[in-house]
Amino acid sequence: MSALRLAVAVLTACIVLTHGHAAVAQHFRVGTWKTAQTIQPFFYQEFLPAGDTAEVFAFTNPADQKTALLAGSLDITGTTLAHAIQSAVMGQPVVVVAALCHKASALVVRSDGPVRTVADLRGRRIGHVPGTMHEILLRETLAAAGLSPTTDVTLVRVDFFDMATALAQGAIDAFLSGEPFPSVAVARGYGRILAYPYYDGAVGTINAALLVTRAMIEQHPAAVQRLVDAHARATEALRRDRNRWLERAQSFGTPRPVLEQAAGNIELAWAMDAAFIGRARALGERMQALGVIDRQPDYDRLFDLRFVGHVDLRSPAE
Repeated sequence: MSALRLAVAVLTACIVLTHGHAAVAQHFRVGTWKTAQTIQPFFYQEFLPAGDTAEVFAFTNPADQKTALLAGSLDITGTTLAHAIQSAVMGQPVVVVAALCHKASALVVRSDGPVRTVADLRGRRIGHVPGTMHEILLRETLAAAGLSPTTDVTLVRVDFFDMATALAQGAIDAFLSGEPFPSVAVARGYGRILAYPYYDGAVGTINAALLVTRAMIEQHPAAVQRLVDAHARATEALRRDRNRWLERAQSFGTPRPVLEQAAGNIELAWAMDAAFIGRARALGERMQALGVIDRQPDYDRLFDLRFVGHVDLRSPAE
């Protein structure tokens, strides 16, 4: 048996053996956003084995989350797939171990403004967060309408949590962001959804995922499995209980009527498969065509399906 096959066999055995057997209790540090589509980490504690604890840290952008992960301040964190691809291209030792959410994006313009089509955005200021799926969606949407994101519009960096306010105050003319901020702008009367700009069938509606370091996988595979299990269990529980999902999301400060509207544009997720990676490859090709990255990453190293493949959806008490 080659050294590589032996290492894979040992890792798989470690993962399998942790199911149904006592493991050393661990305190996990988890990064995410305080949004309805990235909410699952706030429920991990309920779905981790007895003795394990989860401390959740809320961020406002994926770059900060990834930086904290690489610095050793987090054990696992949410990120956008676009940012994960960019990180891999830069040679950073990150690995995607589970999906986090799909959809959740919208292009918003001022309700009292003249913009009626994407082409009408020429000369306008558009809010975005670099390195996110929303940036790639925005660039793709502009390109499809014959607009250059560098010469025909002005892209303004605005944190997700500030976009609705920036639109209301006239600091920007439009933004492409994740929920609930598009729905907030609509509910308050100053925003209008111009488009839900998801890609064609090649990329689909993939959005965010869970990221760990390669060292975490190599040194603590059983811990990664426990985290992925908790994530999958939390996701399935919230899918079954819409009221509980939105009630907790409401505690982040978004009114329930806004969340009810946003929920139709959100899909909680955990599973990944070869087709998922295929969509990520298509996303990477779009990113390179748009000049966001200059080459493709090694997708076989960026994505690790073994943990979602061994997910145990039974609660820890079972």
